[in-house]
Amino acid sequence: MEKQINKKALFLGSCFAIITTAFSFSIRAGILPTLGDKFGLTAEQLGFINSMWFLGFPISMVIGGLVYHSFGPANIMRVAFVSHTLGIILTIYAGGYSSLLLSTLFIGFGNGCTEAACNPMIADAYEGKKMNKMMNRFHMWFPGGIFLGSLISKFMTDFGFTWQSQMWLIMIPTIIYAILFYGKTFPKPHQEESTSIAQNLRAMLSPTFLFLFFCMALTAISEFGPQQWVGLIMSNSGASPMLILALVTGLMAVGRFFAGPVINKLGQTGVLLTSAVFASIGIYMFSVATGPIVYLAAVIFAIGVCYFWPTMVGAAAQRVPLSGALGLSIIGGVGMLSTSIFQPIIGRWIDQARADKAAEGFSGNELELLAGQQTLSQMVVFPLILIVLFTVFIIWQRKKKIVFREEVATP
Repeated sequence: MEKQINKKALFLGSCFAIITTAFSFSIRAGILPTLGDKFGLTAEQLGFINSMWFLGFPISMVIGGLVYHSFGPANIMRVAFVSHTLGIILTIYAGGYSSLLLSTLFIGFGNGCTEAACNPMIADAYEGKKMNKMMNRFHMWFPGGIFLGSLISKFMTDFGFTWQSQMWLIMIPTIIYAILFYGKTFPKPHQEESTSIAQNLRAMLSPTFLFLFFCMALTAISEFGPQQWVGLIMSNSGASPMLILALVTGLMAVGRFFAGPVINKLGQTGVLLTSAVFASIGIYMFSVATGPIVYLAAVIFAIGVCYFWPTMVGAAAQRVPLSGALGLSIIGGVGMLSTSIFQPIIGRWIDQARADKAAEGFSGNELELLAGQQTLSQMVVFPLILIVLFTVFIIWQRKKKIVFREEVATP
């Protein structure tokens, strides 16, 4: 049976599936101001539209995790294809706020199906350091796809292409992953116990999993909050918002490609703590910088958020293996749910900051810049909390290893 599993095709299909997710993220970020102008939407309304992308994600991830072994990953990817296609078409022909909410929800649902099927597939196909390496290379294509998508969106916007034509572009990787997955057999899990939902739920009640669950909510919003709003927040900073997004995601893609040596040197916990420190510095610099310095802030921010998502997923897979496909889906799902919840909140922060600065007498581009910077200064609290949590996690995990070694040494 193992010989019939084409790991290369499955991995390549997974990469194109996550590129679809990335294109839907970056191209939507690029056309967000246009949608706001066309349909007369407030920042808070745009935030609710954004939240549908992130809300559909955890819904399908949790469902996918529950049915991964019964419904099957191949069928989950078929659902992903249908959801992506519907979401893209409904967005293109949207008539206003309500239809944009629905179409974005479909896209988010398809994205979550991708994660629900591909994360456990990679965890089952590879082991140990190889699994960590391939997990990072799979997730490399999220920032990598955002990098490509943001540059394409900027190019198409600069040359007068419509926002609808940009949305059609997302169908290209969607069709490619459907072809690559067609008729393929997925690998079986390493531990048979991980296929039991009861065992998964027991494992997810462990202190380690619950800690990772809480931290994932903060790592996700630390990464996606500034990125999703870069078009509006940084548009008057003296730097190109889409170039900032391209720089951040391009560096993230390179970092994830070379993740193996970094994780081997610092370990999972060391990587997470270091990431939180850099993310805090990067977001703070975004909140005070203008002009070329914004690009330096983007580099530091990219270093910070680069390893958050794949390292958190890898930590759950290695440290709580019996949580299984459901556990990985829950970890990813809570990250996206957190981001969904905070999208309209961030939009409200922007609206409130505009009102505050307008009351102080600011207007025009200066008003927009100061409102965006004030919003970013509020976002920095997320990675600051993570610095404390991951410091505790390092001490906690070291003590667990010492206890484990003592137990093993005891005759």
